[in-house]
Amino acid sequence: MSKEGTSNSAAPRGFAAMDAERQKEIARKGGENVPKEKRSFSLNKALAAEAGRKGGLNVPAEQRSFSKNPELAAKAGKKGGEASQGPSRK
Repeated sequence: MSKEGTSNSAAPRGFAAMDAERQKEIARKGGENVPKEKRSFSLNKALAAEAGRKGGLNVPAEQRSFSKNPELAAKAGKKGGEASQGPSRK
């Protein structure tokens, strides 16, 4: 028996009922409140790299911006290298 006013297919409520932009805004605020030294990716670069790889694999190749624009990929790689090891010594 079901109680009056309930149904088998519940409508989303709370966070799940919000539009995607509002969810992102709230999630971003939560991340900003965690000190940088306590963020798991800032402590474990290998974990961050693996997460990035997994995320990239979930995007079809034809939709990846780097597969469409090799110059953008090169620029990003250079920027990443400079951030991790300092400017290039050419």
